Amino acid sequence: MDIVLASASPRRSELLKQIGLEFRVCVSNAEEVIHHTEPSEVVKELSAQKAAAVYELLLGRQEVCDLIIGADTVVACDGRILGKPETKEDAVGMLRLLQGRSHEVYTGVCLIHGRTGARKSFFEETKVVFCPMTEEEITEYVNTKDCMDKAGSYGIQGFCARYIKGIEGDYNNVVGLPVCRLYQEIKSMFQE
Repeated sequence: MDIVLASASPRRSELLKQIGLEFRVCVSNAEEVIHHTEPSEVVKELSAQKAAAVYELLLGRQEVCDLIIGADTVVACDGRILGKPETKEDAVGMLRLLQGRSHEVYTGVCLIHGRTGARKSFFEETKVVFCPMTEEEITEYVNTKDCMDKAGSYGIQGFCARYIKGIEGDYNNVVGLPVCRLYQEIKSMFQE
């Protein structure tokens, strides 16, 4: 199967490789436009925009593929969406908000059948609980720069794992792609 991942995320690429999928990457440069405020709807909307932009790009090049996968992940705390930090100060503020409490991670996925244009969208939600962090611990983590390209200013799979008390839901969803659900959705899409 010729699969195209509409994402430059190295974590998403690693997760797809982990479950044995072969794919190529084609990044969408489409401007992200948000019409929703509910985190679950935002990630579905953004993942659909990414997948659709790549689908249109490939059509314009007259390239055919079997499947396009678009994905987007956000962290939400008290209904507020926390994106990727723009500065160290942003990262510190987000970590102060998250430390010592729970929040949600949402990943939206849009699958587009490359030959028919049929679409399927879904989202996965995982609850994450942080341990309390001191100001020194927050500064130490931010100084690793691991937080700068991640929604909510942290990566569960790296240095920050020392502060993750627990999760409820799919761990891989927090990394950036709910691969079990993704695989099941791909299977059902191509069996229909």
